[in-house]
Amino acid sequence: MEFEEKTLKSEVLLKGKVVTVIKDDVELSDGYKSFREVVVHPGGVVIVALTDENKIILVKQYRYPIKCVNIELPAGKLEFGENPDLAAKRELEEETGYRAKDWKSLGYINTTPGICTEKLYLYMASGLEFVGEHPDEGEIIKSKEYSLNQVFEMIKSGQINDSKTICAVFRAFCKELKND
Repeated sequence: MEFEEKTLKSEVLLKGKVVTVIKDDVELSDGYKSFREVVVHPGGVVIVALTDENKIILVKQYRYPIKCVNIELPAGKLEFGENPDLAAKRELEEETGYRAKDWKSLGYINTTPGICTEKLYLYMASGLEFVGEHPDEGEIIKSKEYSLNQVFEMIKSGQINDSKTICAVFRAFCKELKND
C-alpha cells in the first residue's frame, strides 16, 4: 500500500500507570527508514448530556498538563478492554450525578493520531435523572448546565478549547449550526 509503514523494531521507553510510550523503527513505503514515538493510551468516553430543558451539562476542572481550568463535557478514561458503553454511564454519574435513560452513539474520534493511540467514544445522553455525583478520589470537578447557544458562543469565543468537547458538540448538533 502506498502509505503503509512497516515496523522493523519496537522498544518500550516508558510504562506508566495510564500510558506506555514506545519507539518503533519503521520503513516507509518508499524504502526510507525512520522512527515513530507512540503514546499508547486505553482511550476514553465523552458524553453530551442533554437535560429535559435542552441544556448541556459541562464540567469545570483543573487540567494539570495544560496548567489551567478547562470547561468541557463529562468524560473519562477507559480501562484497557473496558466496554465504552458502560464506561460512559459510569463517568456521567461520577462527574455530574446524572443517570440517563436514553443513549446514542456519536461515533469516535482519534485525538492525536500522529503520536497517540487514544480513541474517544462520543455519546449523547438524555432522559436524565439526578442521583448525586461521586467523583473519583482526587478529582475536583464542578458541573453546570448551559444552553446550546451558550455552548456555541463559548466555543466560538475560545472559552471552550477542549477538542473532545468541540468534536462531540459538533457531532451531536451539527444540524443546529448556522452559517454567519
